[in-house]
Amino acid sequence: MSEDILRVSDLSTRFFTNEGQVNAVESVDMTIERGEVFGIVGESGSGKSVTALSIMDLVESPGEITDGSIEYRNEDLADAIRDDHPHAVDGEFVDLLSVPETVHSGLRGTSFSMIFQDPESSLNPSLTVGEQIAEAVEVQRRASSRPRSGRARTQGVQYSLGSYIASTILPSKKFVTEESKTRAIELLELVGIPDPVKRADEYPHQYSGGMLQRAMIAQALAGEPDVLVADEPTTALDVTIQAQILDILADLQERTGMTIILITHNLGVIARMCDRVGVMYAGEIVERGTLEDVFVDHVHPYTEGLLGSVPDLEDVGGRLEPIEGNVPSLLAHEMGDGCYFADRCPRAMEECLHKPPDIEGEGSDEHVAKCYLAEHPYDESQALPEGYFEDRTMGEVTADETSSDETTEEMRGDD
Repeated sequence: MSEDILRVSDLSTRFFTNEGQVNAVESVDMTIERGEVFGIVGESGSGKSVTALSIMDLVESPGEITDGSIEYRNEDLADAIRDDHPHAVDGEFVDLLSVPETVHSGLRGTSFSMIFQDPESSLNPSLTVGEQIAEAVEVQRRASSRPRSGRARTQGVQYSLGSYIASTILPSKKFVTEESKTRAIELLELVGIPDPVKRADEYPHQYSGGMLQRAMIAQALAGEPDVLVADEPTTALDVTIQAQILDILADLQERTGMTIILITHNLGVIARMCDRVGVMYAGEIVERGTLEDVFVDHVHPYTEGLLGSVPDLEDVGGRLEPIEGNVPSLLAHEMGDGCYFADRCPRAMEECLHKPPDIEGEGSDEHVAKCYLAEHPYDESQALPEGYFEDRTMGEVTADETSSDETTEEMRGDD
């Protein structure tokens, strides 16, 4: 039986903007097993990438993780910090949100690594691809040579622009060793880059989109992480290259046994790669379970809508069934108190105006959905009337306009 490597509980991330509070991630719960590929799927704007950034501790201002826990199983780390931070340790698990930021950030690259969506903007155009991968290898080599402690594992090995300039002038200031350069070439070969020795000396602009994505994977593997977060790793690539990238990830996962969290809007990628999946909408995991739970025994109408939006190759000439409406803005004052999908749901009922909890669905023991349909069938007599949400919105606008008109009249009266 597989053991858990990551437990995410009640995770919430907010962005505090001039327009108001944005609830980008809302009370997310999920458990990731060691060695599995766990998929997170949903439309653009559903909170998938922010969830990944929250796990990686890469949420930038005005964003902030406001609640929850991210528990990482690592016995050595737990033993090292137990005395200084006992509140953060539970057996072999360490709550990464309860330790100093230096500890959490020090795990990036060594225990956690990430493949970002856009490799073209993630690589430095002024350095060769080989240099950048070798730097990542060198940092992790130096970090791993230090014992784990409450201090950052990478503290003191940051490679600044000044360090780079000095290294080009003074041989004694060279940051990257020959061993790390050799390892960088090995990583390029591992991800299928042809003629890796030559390609290591080329710059990012000399790489195609597919090769850049492979280079990003090589860089992410520099520290041999326990958990690899892949955020839309096949975005903007043609179908053939997409298949190659997925094959590389599958092969690496099988050979190294690392855990992969795969974020995508593509259900085909989920079906091909993942062991379990969480369906995300408006910052929430609205349904999660095994592939069979989600693809066959799904409960949530949003999951059904996503599946209905996928082309059926056997139904030549058939029409797609897009989900009506759009993902909400996630501004707190616009979200409401009920099911966030209710205004787009073809089976919305009166009880959907109240927030649904996680309810067990049919299938495996892990199948849960935030939907009342998981505990009883659709009752047409309880259906919300057609146009309910449009009428409600218009009523709010009219009320605002009336209030504005009354205020204007009062001001005129004062004059």
